[in-house]
Amino acid sequence: MEQFRNIGIIGRLGSARVLDTIRRLKRFLQDRHMHVVLEESIAEVLPGHGLQVSSRKLMGEICDLVIVVGGDGSMLGAARSLAQSKVPVLGINRGSLGFLTDISPDELELRVSEVLDGKYMVETRFLLDTEVRRQGEVIGTADALNDVVLHPGKSTRMIEFELYIDGHFVCSQKADGLIVATPTGSTAYALSAGGPIMHPKLDAMVIVPMYPHTLSGRPIVVDGNSELKIVVSPDMQIYPLVSCDGQNHVTCSPGDHIIVRKKPHKLKLIHPLEHNFYEVCRTKLGWGSRLGGGK
Repeated sequence: MEQFRNIGIIGRLGSARVLDTIRRLKRFLQDRHMHVVLEESIAEVLPGHGLQVSSRKLMGEICDLVIVVGGDGSMLGAARSLAQSKVPVLGINRGSLGFLTDISPDELELRVSEVLDGKYMVETRFLLDTEVRRQGEVIGTADALNDVVLHPGKSTRMIEFELYIDGHFVCSQKADGLIVATPTGSTAYALSAGGPIMHPKLDAMVIVPMYPHTLSGRPIVVDGNSELKIVVSPDMQIYPLVSCDGQNHVTCSPGDHIIVRKKPHKLKLIHPLEHNFYEVCRTKLGWGSRLGGGK
């Protein structure tokens, strides 16, 4: 397994618990004689740290491993910045769910030691690239690890749109919006909207209408290499938003085309050896235990 020497730390700002965990992680890595690099925003709130500081984007070029301390939202932001550099990423959970940041702070030293000793597994997760085109010209781009969502923003009115897959017309719909999710994002917003849970190893996307104005509107799973085109009705009176991972937003006009396709660069996500997707679902989503109380 790959050996790590230069380790970057990214964390969520505004949380005392996150900063405490980062301080603990920093001391632990220094005790292991690792070269530690702090993201510049974290370095600003840790005076006297005496460590190398880097922007998030450059961190992917100078580090062998990046550790993200925070919740899944922190991991989503880090993933979009680091996927292109192919640096592996490990998550320590300081959020509520932790589908992506799966190391508990209580086990920080044990689990990080295992990773540094080469005892880990690597998953690759693909991201989505999104373009908004207006009269053939690209007016906005963004990428997403979880999902791309077309929604009405502050308006309470429905959106009318057409959906094309690989150039083929699929349907026209009136709905509160549309979610395009990766397998990673299938346990997030898409799940709340009635979409299926997809195993992370699947090379597929799920398209989930949000409160469609017809009983026949149902989620559909398509090949991960598909190109999706969503055409906002030119007759609409509102200006909907396209949101990527709920963090980056592009305002659309009536008649705009939204293109969604797989990003060529993938995220390398590191897990402890005993990581099990079904156990994560059982724990995070409250699935039932075995009959008779077995684990």
